Amino acid sequence: MTIRVLIVDDHPVVRSGLKSLLDAEDDIDVVGEAANMQDAIFRTRSLKPDVILMDVVMPGASGIEATPAVLKEAADEEVVSAVREVAAGGRYVHPALGAKLVAADAEERARAEADPLTEREREVLRLLALGHTNQEIAKTLFLSVRTVETHRAHIMQKLRLSTRAELVRHAMEQGLLEEPEGG
Repeated sequence: MTIRVLIVDDHPVVRSGLKSLLDAEDDIDVVGEAANMQDAIFRTRSLKPDVILMDVVMPGASGIEATPAVLKEAADEEVVSAVREVAAGGRYVHPALGAKLVAADAEERARAEADPLTEREREVLRLLALGHTNQEIAKTLFLSVRTVETHRAHIMQKLRLSTRAELVRHAMEQGLLEEPEGG
């Protein structure tokens, strides 16, 4: 089976280099090239490639500006194996980008484990620990009593606490009962 590939990159020299690289493979056929997203969409619809090899950072491509352009960093063998992997139904992420994604995910999980509460939940916890009733907290934070009760249940669940005394102790340990600076 021949893998039909569309190359999308705003740099002609990159498109040319990728075309030469892929055309040298017996099982890969470059069926088209595009220099921008509009052209890529048109060519995808008309050529129906199996794989689209696309630079993720191109002028006019919204939403992916922050993702590094790892395509240009990939070695020749890596590009060829990535095309084959995707054509076979798999996924390919450049190792450098994959490592960054894994690190970012680990960092986010560590942050969530260290402080699983939202800003609103911390405020509800603070007011609960200061002895306010659900009704008083609702009035202070412009919430319904039911919403305060829901926040309280989430706090108890996230922190694995079962009594108000445990809530107060946790709030004290987190410094939530101290007066804010300047107040």
